[in-house]
Amino acid sequence: MKQFEFDDLAVAAVYKSYPDSIRARLLVLRQLIFELADRLDGIEISETLKWGVPSYHSSTKTGTPIRLAPTKEADSYGLYVHCQTSLINDFRQAHPATFRYSGTRALLFKLDDQLPEKELEEFILAALTYHQHRSPAVKV
Repeated sequence: MKQFEFDDLAVAAVYKSYPDSIRARLLVLRQLIFELADRLDGIEISETLKWGVPSYHSSTKTGTPIRLAPTKEADSYGLYVHCQTSLINDFRQAHPATFRYSGTRALLFKLDDQLPEKELEEFILAALTYHQHRSPAVKV
């Protein structure tokens, strides 16, 4: 498995500041984001900090940013997307019992959750390509 190094030391420092158990789970999600982006032609991922947490977005703006962060609960973490996308609602409709959802913003996980790999990959790919598949707004 290819390991994706940190280009931004500030991002690495944020991961290092997290408790070991949360850091390990978030790094699994980080790895998955980079692996899935590698499968997509023409999409490169930039890793930066947004609102003090790691954020991943495509350099071609084909997708919506994905953020990874602990939640306020000590044993939980989340994968966050822009709240004005339809991603969370679409997945809530398609997979109502697969994830714990937070509004239109996040998929939430507990440390002891078994990650639903297939659906999680589907969600991340949808986020990375969100603007490619969105239907254009009708102008009146």
